[in-house]
Amino acid sequence: MGQHARDGGPSHEVSPEGFTYSAADEEKQRGVRRMKATASGLLLLVAIIYVLAKWAQSSGAGPWTGYVAAAAEAGMVGALADWFAVTALFRRPLGLPIPHTAIIPTKKDQLGVTLGEFVGDNFLSKDVVRKRLRAVGIGSRLGSWLAEPEHADRVTAEMAAALRGALTVLRDSDVQAVVGEAINRRADAQEIAPGLGKMLEKIVADGGHKRVVDLVTVRAHDWLVEHADSVMDAVQGGAPGWTPRFVDKKVGERVYKELVRFVAEMRDMPEHPARAAVDRFLADFAVDLQSDTDTRARVEYLKREVLGRGEVQDLIASAWSAVRSMIVAAAEDERSELRLRVRASLLSLGARLAVDGRLQNKVDGWIEGAAVYVVTTYRDEITSLITDTVAGWDAEQTTKKIEAHIGRDLQFIRINGTVVGSLAGLLIYTVSRVFGA
Repeated sequence: MGQHARDGGPSHEVSPEGFTYSAADEEKQRGVRRMKATASGLLLLVAIIYVLAKWAQSSGAGPWTGYVAAAAEAGMVGALADWFAVTALFRRPLGLPIPHTAIIPTKKDQLGVTLGEFVGDNFLSKDVVRKRLRAVGIGSRLGSWLAEPEHADRVTAEMAAALRGALTVLRDSDVQAVVGEAINRRADAQEIAPGLGKMLEKIVADGGHKRVVDLVTVRAHDWLVEHADSVMDAVQGGAPGWTPRFVDKKVGERVYKELVRFVAEMRDMPEHPARAAVDRFLADFAVDLQSDTDTRARVEYLKREVLGRGEVQDLIASAWSAVRSMIVAAAEDERSELRLRVRASLLSLGARLAVDGRLQNKVDGWIEGAAVYVVTTYRDEITSLITDTVAGWDAEQTTKKIEAHIGRDLQFIRINGTVVGSLAGLLIYTVSRVFGA
């Protein structure tokens, strides 16, 4: 382990690839050392017992010494064999270049490849993914979870935060350019005259234009009443210069009265001939918009003229700013109509998803299909992440870390080998004595 850092905190040993040997690993390593001492102490104990038993046997202490010596001898053999096996995983026993030892440091990359293949074959296969996801029942669980108001509130808040974040990341200039280009391209690609003609034809057939005529006649009559002098002055101003003034005045008054009468009659009489003329004009114009080549060409020209004006382009560009501000404000306000509707939709979806088996199966199918697509399309990339990561680990640090995590359990193998070896040796010696006698 590294020394404590200057600020007093514990330092970690880090390989160049970022594989960390932490303070927790060092604590585990101390436990491994204690178990090593226990296993080695047990080996030393059976060795001492063996020496004492052989000494007692040579001194004529009795036949029992043979049983003890045989058990101790087999225990030493078992302990040494398991010591060799455990040690060979992490390093070369006694530093000797024995083949097939120091397996982890020398076979680290190969182990990484094997691990990646194992994960790919047993966890990233299409059948395994479908089976595991189907067993989980995501659709039903998701429905029950979403049906809880606090969960719907949480999802709504997260969606609002994500929406605000996305709108913040987007640059106004980029979005405005995209929106403007999309509107202009769509307008250029589609002729609007036939559509306008069909719409106008339907409006005329339904009598929807009559309200507009009513409004225009009412406003025209009111305007004429309020601006009588202006109208008469305009009529008199257009008269020839050689006519007497009183004649011009009489003509102006007469024209004004006739004009007011005409507009008033058109306003008050639904069957007025002028109204019928308006109906015929609009109906004919609706037909021309759909079938007359010249009319359609004029409308297209007017469309391009309008879209080409700077004021219109500025309006299109500024529309995004207004829309974004409106969406951000709605997303931030917990009582906004947007968030309330989203929350209500989530609760409704959760309640339905919790009980509707067909919908559950549909959602499960979507999730399974997405998961299968990911694991089948990116299986090599996922497994290579494992193999490349393991390949990037430092061999020494990897060995120390693995030993810290599993070394304590491996020391029990040595202890068990000592005990089992002793029992096996005792049994073999007893059987040989019984049948040898």
